[in-house]
Amino acid sequence: MQLGFGIFPSPAVEDLEDTMTSVEVADEAGLDLVGIQDHPYVDRFLDVMTLITWLAAATDTITFLPDVANLPLRPPAVLAKQASSLDTLTGGRFELGLGAGGNWDAISAFGGERRSPGEAVAATREAITVMRSVWGEGINVDGDHYHLRGVHPGPDAPHRIPISIGAYGPKMLGLVGAHADGWLPSLAFVPPDELAAKHEIIDRAAEQAGRDPGDIRRMYNIGGTITDGVGSGFLQGPENQWVDQLSWLHATHRIDTFILWPRGDVVDQTHRFAAVANRMR
Repeated sequence: MQLGFGIFPSPAVEDLEDTMTSVEVADEAGLDLVGIQDHPYVDRFLDVMTLITWLAAATDTITFLPDVANLPLRPPAVLAKQASSLDTLTGGRFELGLGAGGNWDAISAFGGERRSPGEAVAATREAITVMRSVWGEGINVDGDHYHLRGVHPGPDAPHRIPISIGAYGPKMLGLVGAHADGWLPSLAFVPPDELAAKHEIIDRAAEQAGRDPGDIRRMYNIGGTITDGVGSGFLQGPENQWVDQLSWLHATHRIDTFILWPRGDVVDQTHRFAAVANRMR
């Protein structure tokens, strides 16, 4: 797939000015994506869908996605309606990153359902069916977690909204291969030496479902700092080092989309990451 590059700015209210500036820089510099984490139970975090709406109104070309939407706290039919509305309002600049949940104590405290690993997988599978039903690809859903009856799909989005899943365990990775449009892990949880084995699970599930594994986007949330001078570790160094290491991740580990969590001066790091992206395209 064509290489993609994005940023992962903070949803914290105290960081709002830097977040807006870095997103405007990313948009003007031609980056592709803005991914924003979704943790509604964190008191200083703004709601991700509201924040995306505000940021999208100030930009022209860049695409937004929750990275990743907290499914236990977001009913999928409503989430699908929000997604198609945002895609309509932005002229096709919205994608959906979806997560099964993880911080169950916080989710439960905030009113969400506490799910076992198996239940989380099943609920995510059902949620994808629900959302695509709302987007006009089906009508009725009768699952263990979600039920739709007589739904009138719409509004129609300008494009088919891709669903990428933040997945780590074998069953969730199998779900990515069988049903999703992309895989959206983070470097902090899946280091490069673990990527191949997880790609293999996705590929096998895709083939069993009659899908081409090459059609599944491989995204990666990465952290690091682009610096001057000599490098001090993986994704800690000058622009040339970043070009080399991201090119290695692409060629060796099949990553086609990089989303940077900027460290330090986020606006400066966004400028520098755009320069790296322009050298790699």
